[in-house]
Amino acid sequence: MELQAVKTDRLYIKVAEQLSKLVHDGTIKPGERFPAERDLAEKLGVSRPTIREAMIALELSGIIEIRTGSGIYVTKKKPTLDSADKGVGPFEILEIRYILESEACALAATRITDEQIAQLKEVLREMEEEEKQEDASEKADWKFHTIIAEAAQNSAIYSVVNWLWELRNQSALSTAFLERIRKEGIHPSINDHRRIVEALEKRNPEKARMAMKVHIENATAAAAAHFGKEI
Repeated sequence: MELQAVKTDRLYIKVAEQLSKLVHDGTIKPGERFPAERDLAEKLGVSRPTIREAMIALELSGIIEIRTGSGIYVTKKKPTLDSADKGVGPFEILEIRYILESEACALAATRITDEQIAQLKEVLREMEEEEKQEDASEKADWKFHTIIAEAAQNSAIYSVVNWLWELRNQSALSTAFLERIRKEGIHPSINDHRRIVEALEKRNPEKARMAMKVHIENATAAAAAHFGKEI
């Protein structure tokens, strides 16, 4: 008796497969504009982050072309979707970071040391230097967020925050997408990070929570801008 391993595809892969089928069966023809993200999310019963990640998979496979300021179009060719698991998508990671890191930042505001505040200010300077490089790796950004997680004085929080950054860097979907948006001029906001430090230095949990929320909201909006205004 032959048995096959049970495989559960990521949701964005299932969505990308459905959208790819619409292209291959001619429902959406080469050169035509792709439906809006909102409409697709409603019709498929999934979140907009899932649609965005399906779009990344379609773009990487060459099925769609994203034209800045114009929209998303089906390419003239009909390549096959690469449906291999490319890891967790960038928007799913941002979503969980929004939930976790905002609360971690609020907790850190009540426990952070002067030494850790000084470390964050030093990392801000590192970020400024890193952003001058063409191949900015965002290592300073990672360090910044893990210092805050450490300042929360909860080893579980620190482990999860650090793991989420590792997850992002291990994901082929996330790394390919981040490389593309960096080339479009989208980088971590140093001003957002500076406001987080100011809130932490005041030991104000609510301001720290809000500063982190705004930062991740801004990062999400900047990443979503890759797909154009309409979606």
